[in-house]
Amino acid sequence: MVDDSIVIKGNKEGINAVINMNKFKDFDEMIETLIGKLSRGKVFYRGATLKITTELQYINQKEFRKLKNILFEQFLIKDCILEDSQEKKVRAFTGIYEGRTKFLRKTVRSGQIINYNGNVVIIGDVNAGAEIYAGGNVIILGALRGYVHAGFGGNTRALVAAFYLQPEILQIANIMTRSPEDSVKPQYPEVAKVKGDTIIVEPYLPNKFI
Repeated sequence: MVDDSIVIKGNKEGINAVINMNKFKDFDEMIETLIGKLSRGKVFYRGATLKITTELQYINQKEFRKLKNILFEQFLIKDCILEDSQEKKVRAFTGIYEGRTKFLRKTVRSGQIINYNGNVVIIGDVNAGAEIYAGGNVIILGALRGYVHAGFGGNTRALVAAFYLQPEILQIANIMTRSPEDSVKPQYPEVAKVKGDTIIVEPYLPNKFI
C-alpha cells in the first residue's frame, strides 16, 4: 500500500511537500513521519525553499514554532511557505535573518562539523580539519584555520570575521577562496565579504559600516 500521507517532490523552484493531516492521529505523529521522509534526502534540503501544503487549522502556534525549528536546525531549510489546502492562505518564514544566531563557547576541533541555518558565533578557535556551515554570518572570536562556508543558501551579503583569519578554504554563497600558503599571521581582526564576483579580506574597523 502506497503511503500518501506526505508526498514530497522537487522542482526548479524548490521542494514541495503535501501533508494530509487527516492521515495522522496528532501533530507529533505527522512530525515524526515528516522527519523520516526528509531524512532520506537531507543533503538536498540545505539552503532550499520548502513549500508545504496542508490543513493549517490543525497546526497551532506552538506546533508551528516546533515545525519551524525542525526545518531550520535539522534540515537547514532556507525558506518555508505554508499554504492552506482548504482556504489557500499562506504563511511564510525565513531561516536567515539577523537575530537568529547560534553561540558556541568551545574550540571546534579537526573532524567536527557545525551546521546552522542562521549566524554562527564561536568563542574559541576553529582548528584545521574542522568545518563550519552557516546560512548567515560566521564570527570567530579566536583563530579560524578550518573550512568555513557562510551564506550557504546563496546569501552573498554574509560575511566571515575572525581574530585570526587563516582558513584552509573560505566560501561565501557560491564564491570560494583559499588562504595563501605563505600568508603571515594577521596582527588584527579581519573580515571577509563578497565584492563583485570575488571575496575580499579587510581589517576590522569598529567605526566602519560593513
